[in-house]
Amino acid sequence: MFTGLVEEIGILDGIARQGEAMVLTIKASAIMDDIRIGDSIAVNGVCLTATKIGGGAFSVDVTPQTYRHSNLGLLKPGSRINLERAMKAGGRFGGHLVQGHADMTGTVRRLSKEQNAVLIEIVPDKQDLSKFIIPQGSVTVDGVSLTIADTDGESFTVSVIPHTLQETGLSGLKPGSVVNIECDIIGKYVHALLGPAASGKGAERSGITLDMLASNGFA
Repeated sequence: MFTGLVEEIGILDGIARQGEAMVLTIKASAIMDDIRIGDSIAVNGVCLTATKIGGGAFSVDVTPQTYRHSNLGLLKPGSRINLERAMKAGGRFGGHLVQGHADMTGTVRRLSKEQNAVLIEIVPDKQDLSKFIIPQGSVTVDGVSLTIADTDGESFTVSVIPHTLQETGLSGLKPGSVVNIECDIIGKYVHALLGPAASGKGAERSGITLDMLASNGFA
């Protein structure tokens, strides 16, 4: 579990590819003091496992599933990468609950200046997930916890302060950039509970209904 507060910008030092599988080697400094093999690290908002550590760098495996549902396959040696170690129990919780499971990617449509902020408009590649993108709600963009400033159902806009731009890789975004998007986990769970969902075998189960709530004293 993460918070969406980037600790450091790492530099991609090497890529080993085999089809859609990859091993990324990332140079870092601030997060290297206490990571161990097997630790979870959010890499541009994607939860990956450190498999090798040494020489001021760590390596992670990227599976074909992750390759297909994130922007990691677009990275090149020298790319700047947002990094966050898994949150500690009892630590400050400054962002929002982030799993490191990218729901989709999105494409930056435009950037504009609004006094001390930069507005970034993003078009998600899965419009069926737009129901989880609500004004003033939380969203993770390349591992950065942000608040949704506006949405029109097709795209959404986040307002980014100068500090966040300076301390994350968002400063390098431009129209056409592809970013990882993770919707708010609370919204996803609420939607799953309130609406019908299918079991693994395809049978329908009922979600929480008004009648069910009323029968349990929640009328």
